[in-house]
Amino acid sequence: MKRILIAEDNLVNRELIREILSDGEYEVIEACDGQQALQKIEEVTPDLVLLDIQMPVLDGYQVVRRIRDNPQSTALRVIALTAYAMEGDRDRALAAGFDDYLTKPIDLKMLTRKIEQFLE
Repeated sequence: MKRILIAEDNLVNRELIREILSDGEYEVIEACDGQQALQKIEEVTPDLVLLDIQMPVLDGYQVVRRIRDNPQSTALRVIALTAYAMEGDRDRALAAGFDDYLTKPIDLKMLTRKIEQFLE
């Protein structure tokens, strides 16, 4: 069973994503801030991380930078989930180390396609 970490400080968003993913073949792990996300990555070694950019303690950019700097997690696939949808935000996220970028409100069909694509 594939493991997906949802790192999102908004409980409603986390619950929505968890409901979508729990119906499939995924084990869902949750974190509510950036520091907790890094701890969960070390503890459970997820196959994919859905990472909010704007979170408390450590933001998504800080988290993805630490993921990429760590030899044990450098290959981990990370998708940015963000309300940042201005021109240049996608390029900034990809340049920071995210593998892909999805804006909020979350398009559930697109999210499902991206997850399937990254976990094939």
